[in-house]
Amino acid sequence: MYKRIFKKTIDKWIDSREILIIYGARQVGKTTFLHQFLDGFENTVIFNCELPDIFDILQNQDLGRIKFLFGQNKIIALDEAQNIPLIGKTLKLIYDELPEYKMIVTGSSSFELSSHVAEALTGRNIKFMVFSLVLSEISQKRSSLQMTQILNELLIFGTYPGLIDLPVDLKIRKLYELTSDYLFKDVLIHERIKNPAVLRRLLKALAFQTGSQVSIHELSNLLGVSRQTVANYIELLEKSFIIFRLGSFSSNLRNEIKKSIKIYFYDNGIRNAILNNLNPVQNRTDIGILWENFCISERVKQSLSLHLNQEFYFWRTYDGAEIDLLELKDAKITAFEFKWKSKRKLKIPESFAKKYQPKGFKIISSENFYELMNL
Repeated sequence: MYKRIFKKTIDKWIDSREILIIYGARQVGKTTFLHQFLDGFENTVIFNCELPDIFDILQNQDLGRIKFLFGQNKIIALDEAQNIPLIGKTLKLIYDELPEYKMIVTGSSSFELSSHVAEALTGRNIKFMVFSLVLSEISQKRSSLQMTQILNELLIFGTYPGLIDLPVDLKIRKLYELTSDYLFKDVLIHERIKNPAVLRRLLKALAFQTGSQVSIHELSNLLGVSRQTVANYIELLEKSFIIFRLGSFSSNLRNEIKKSIKIYFYDNGIRNAILNNLNPVQNRTDIGILWENFCISERVKQSLSLHLNQEFYFWRTYDGAEIDLLELKDAKITAFEFKWKSKRKLKIPESFAKKYQPKGFKIISSENFYELMNL
């Protein structure tokens, strides 16, 4: 069991009135965290919303039955709450009429939960996002040397908590099961998915284009569907915590690329399983892409988990100058370059340094990967 870094963020809200909503893809450890988190409090209970009796009581929104269900407990957790139709209205009813209860809700499908919750719980909730493990969480159970030794495996198999401690053969089996059976369940049952085959082809195309600029128009032509369909599917994949996008950073200089995006995967293992390529690092031709995806997702996951309110971009000019990642916070810029093996000293592009005067420029390679944990 790993201690999650976002616990310190949730701790600040446990005594507030707001409903705490914990989002995340399937199998990232939401239920495990819930048990771990509530273990430190008295008068708590966790209800699995997939169970018929729990489902029936919450769906019917009968305050008497709900209060009887909650009993003398003060902190109530609803696990997998997206299974309850109109869960937002149920939670609003509890919030307004039963203020003696502190509600915590988990959901594996952010688009399902958020569509029900958004309007009903405006001003009544605080959201938290859970991802596959980050380096600082993994390092709790491993020495510095051990972290270095498993780095190659992290690039190939990712960091889902249910497979990270398994031997390689079981990691492979678990990862393919995760990709095929669990991860896309919420996406494929969504009413806007007319053609699951197109969605899977889109995912494979995005996996091949990881770290490259993505053209909705080109993807539309490749898949034989409309640009709007591609855009909708990408949005759903983002909301289900499979991918995320980086926009291009620009202040309207003539030679800077504007309104372009890159797509990355929150977990390397998912990306590799989609491509059906779990070969070891030494046999890969895409190690640079794997390293870039791993590093950028690591920074993004840490920031979102800790509510750091950072913005993330890439930067590139038409003449080829580029920076892999820009982190913006409090109007200050930190620039990053990610090189698996950094054989020479890289310098920040002069045009960028002169225009934006970043507070820092860091080169992260396999030799100093631990610096990814420095926020």
